[in-house]
Amino acid sequence: MESAEKSPAHGRLLAGEVGELAGVSGTTIGQWARRGYIRSSQSDGDPRVYSVEDVMEALVVSSLLARGVVHKDVKQAIGRLAARGRWPLNEAQIATTLDAKRPRIALREDDNVFFLGPRGWQLSVAPPALEDVRPRLRSRS
Repeated sequence: MESAEKSPAHGRLLAGEVGELAGVSGTTIGQWARRGYIRSSQSDGDPRVYSVEDVMEALVVSSLLARGVVHKDVKQAIGRLAARGRWPLNEAQIATTLDAKRPRIALREDDNVFFLGPRGWQLSVAPPALEDVRPRLRSRS
């Protein structure tokens, strides 16, 4: 099986197209790419060109932010998951707490739940209710 780092990216989309699929503007997609939330794996030049896999990563970022997860936590999760491959958020089973004040990012792995904290992923002995992040393409309605 090919590793995630060596697997090819598929498709060629511009920021506006990625934004349309992810439910945000093309400008936001460009900002996310420049700030390291997503990548433009087909081309970092001008214009940035994104793959289908980049779209899926943008969908996870969009979902996390829509649930109220702060940008800093999204960025930290990406950094802590970077060893998983080119698209770290899609390589992991991510969830969020249902806390309305400040939802936290959780990682489900081997029947365990880990929460992202200042020192990285911390095992939770009694995790609260979680909602999995399942990327879904947006439709025009």
